[in-house]
Amino acid sequence: MIKSRNAAFAEESAEVEVLFAEASKFDNISKRIKSSLARLDGGAQVVKDSIGPVYSNTQSLQTMNDNIDEILAAIEKMLVPSEDKGREEGIIRAGPAKVGLSEYLASLKRIDRALSHMMSKNLRVNQQAIGDFNELLSEGSTHLQNVFRSTLASNAHLVEPLHYITKRRSQDESQQNGADQRIELPFPTIAQEIVSQLGAIDTFMSSPTARDVTYRQGESASVRIYAESRGAYLSGSLQNLATASINTSKKKKQDEIYRHGTSGIGTYASGIEGIFLAEYQNISAIFPRDDWGSAFQRTCRKPLADFTKTVRELNIHIKSNLTTDCFLAYEMIEIISQVSFRLDSKTGELKSAFADALKPIRETAKLSIPELIEDIRRRVQSMVALPVDGASIPYTAEIMNRLQTITCYPKSLASILASLGDGNWTSGSAGVAGSSTSIPSLKSFDVGADGSQLLAHYILDTMETLLTTLEAKARTLIKGKSLLGVFMANNVAVMDRMIRSSDLSDVLSSAGAPAKIDSWRKKGTSAYLDSWREPCSALLDVQYTNRGGRPPSGSNGVIDSAAVIKGLGNKDKDTIKEKFKSFNTSFDDLSSKHKSMAMEREVRSQLAREVQAMIEPLYSRFWDRYHEVDKGKGKYVKYDKGSLSAQLAALG
Repeated sequence: MIKSRNAAFAEESAEVEVLFAEASKFDNISKRIKSSLARLDGGAQVVKDSIGPVYSNTQSLQTMNDNIDEILAAIEKMLVPSEDKGREEGIIRAGPAKVGLSEYLASLKRIDRALSHMMSKNLRVNQQAIGDFNELLSEGSTHLQNVFRSTLASNAHLVEPLHYITKRRSQDESQQNGADQRIELPFPTIAQEIVSQLGAIDTFMSSPTARDVTYRQGESASVRIYAESRGAYLSGSLQNLATASINTSKKKKQDEIYRHGTSGIGTYASGIEGIFLAEYQNISAIFPRDDWGSAFQRTCRKPLADFTKTVRELNIHIKSNLTTDCFLAYEMIEIISQVSFRLDSKTGELKSAFADALKPIRETAKLSIPELIEDIRRRVQSMVALPVDGASIPYTAEIMNRLQTITCYPKSLASILASLGDGNWTSGSAGVAGSSTSIPSLKSFDVGADGSQLLAHYILDTMETLLTTLEAKARTLIKGKSLLGVFMANNVAVMDRMIRSSDLSDVLSSAGAPAKIDSWRKKGTSAYLDSWREPCSALLDVQYTNRGGRPPSGSNGVIDSAAVIKGLGNKDKDTIKEKFKSFNTSFDDLSSKHKSMAMEREVRSQLAREVQAMIEPLYSRFWDRYHEVDKGKGKYVKYDKGSLSAQLAALG
């Protein structure tokens, strides 16, 4: 057993020795591998150090190769414009008239592209070619400008605006008479074919390269040429209307009040509106959206300058005839403001230009408001005589005619009166306080009062000034209160009649005008009736209630005149006789004067009623009591109740 164990141990020991021997071999192999790897790393580093410069040189050579390829490609592209230069130069030199506009534009576009490409490379070798191409582009642009100008000139025949305006008005009238539709007659525009040509030319002239050649200080050559040509067309077409506006505004009679619609300024403004809108359509079709505003403003500059000049001439005329022609200023403000608003709503332009043109007229209109009231004071105070028969003076009707005319311009007067302020037109500083060179804003009209109310207040103040000044003057020139009363009543009647027969009644209906007129009417009536107090005083008697029973009187009582006379003493009877005689004399005298006075129809009848209401009750009572004083002989009692009533009725 022990022997077998030793044999097993010996076998295992031999195996271990074999394993150790193998491990020793592997260690040797590992050492050799490590040594090989070290040598390999050293060789790789040597290779890397050797290959690095070669790789860098290869990259530089590749970049150089790419640059050479690009240079060759650029040279090939440079050769192409140089080769086409002769052909393009022939087209440009020939001009668009010979080769056609489309071909000419195509050639310019090719030159433009070639020039843009060469300028982007910025190569020295291209400088000569760039100069040649710029010269061709400049010459081509000049030819296009000439074509643009000549095309506009051939389509700028002056028109007669009145033809289109009157046609439109006649169609408006037809519509009012029952026509279903209104076919407008618009102002002529440039033909669509011509618009397309002009648009194509402008498109090229708006290119960046062409701008550098043709534009100066950001100015568009096509817009400038268009504005010059079409501006002259607009100005020439509107010239007759401008002249007519001035001629029709001048009156044959110096003191004649301007009548609404007499001046041709309304037709002039309509012509401006129509022809400007037509021109805006042309501009919208030819130019890009960004150029519409500048092109429209520049095109309208010359006709607007002519319009401004016309407005200033009319303003000079209005100032020299302020009290009679200020209404033309009101009319111009309304017309021009409306035209400006409509043009601005459709084009977004020219609002400030129209406001500037209207400034002198607006200032003159403001000055006229207090001046009209001051003129009343001056005119009345300068009167040296008034009608001796108490008739109204023509100046009253003139003032009322002026106020009737004012109602034709409610919008313009509302803004003017609002800028002055309610009641400020009666102060001497109204003109100064209301003067301004700035454009009125909507805020300036917000004064807390309706425009119609302001107008009504101004009209009432004007009437009040007239009546007050007339009354003061009449007190110095007219003798007798009755004649003064008739004079004032006549003037009030004229004013009231002219109010009722015109638009003044609507304007003044809510301003308390009837009450003010009635107060002046009562004032005149009271002054007139003052003289009738004398015959009334003769009809007053004294009754003594302590001397027996009082005679019956009143509507149910019948007075016995004989009994009354019988109860009087001789002295009382003589007093009654004198009262009848005094009444007869005074009544006949006043009746004669009444009939001799010049009275308006309504004044005569109204005063007659007032006299009758004053005299008849007193006389009836006095006659009932004392008519038996002369026993029916008529020596003292000249009128019975019936004849007196007839006499009083005859006063009307």
